[in-house]
Amino acid sequence: MNIRILTADDVKAALPIEKAIDVMARAFSQLSSDQATVPLRTHLNTDKGVTLLMPAFLHQSRQMAIKLVSIYTGNDKLGLPTVPGLVMVFDPETGMPLALMEGHSLTAIRTGATGGLAAKILSRPDSQKIGLFGAGTQGLAQTRAVLAVRAIRQVHIYDQNPQYAENLAARIRELPDAPEVFLAPTPKAAVQNADIIITATTSSIPVFDGADVMPGAHITAVGSFRPTMQEVDETTVRKARVVVDSRKACLAEAGDLIISGATIHAEIGEIINKTNTGRESADQITFFKTVGVAVQDAAAAAVVLAEAEALGLGKMITL
Repeated sequence: MNIRILTADDVKAALPIEKAIDVMARAFSQLSSDQATVPLRTHLNTDKGVTLLMPAFLHQSRQMAIKLVSIYTGNDKLGLPTVPGLVMVFDPETGMPLALMEGHSLTAIRTGATGGLAAKILSRPDSQKIGLFGAGTQGLAQTRAVLAVRAIRQVHIYDQNPQYAENLAARIRELPDAPEVFLAPTPKAAVQNADIIITATTSSIPVFDGADVMPGAHITAVGSFRPTMQEVDETTVRKARVVVDSRKACLAEAGDLIISGATIHAEIGEIINKTNTGRESADQITFFKTVGVAVQDAAAAAVVLAEAEALGLGKMITL
């Protein structure tokens, strides 16, 4: 069998953030219209971290893939990615493997694009200020995606490690048409007057006080992925209109919602499909929670493969 091997650079070249946002919209549309087979992901826990097995098949677009991704928060001390992974793309007609690609970059792009999609659909069109919690890979990916859909003028970063925050600030300042970037001295300073709040941390406790969230703000939470993790507090969740990537996945894994006893208003795919509503007023607080769904990986990986074939990216090997 012949398999195309794609590196992180190949993945990034094949899937710019603007295209990725459109790909995520199509993936969530299929998920929320029962046009996807997505088993709940399998967790393999060790004393150091967890490895997840995430398969998906999108019926309408005929895209199938499996992602293996690990979350090892101690890896940063070893100079390694905290979320390494691989994605295998399959032909749904034959079951034959078609490509193997680096999964850390794909995860960063598709998760960032999902946050960008949520901001496009749920945040106020005049949003100008981001309050960002978490200065890792997702901090940058989420910011880039929001910049693609909103005319952001300021980004205020808060991270418990000031050096990480400074490093991320420097990278954001290098982006085309970069906004002003500030290091927030406290969580309150990051949240106050923020139109869009992004949480992309590994924290198990709330990273800001919901009392500081202004009317009309939109929050995208991407960090917590276990029932015991609560990155966003109950005050915020209970006063917001809650939208999720997947009801099934979030009710099983999203501690922010489980601990708060939140009522889920809609899946983002339902809003895309116009079977449910999004923001209904300028003062409404919206909260988007994503724990990650395998349809994102299957859709993104299939598009990466198609573009790689067109551009001649990667290396073919025979097994």
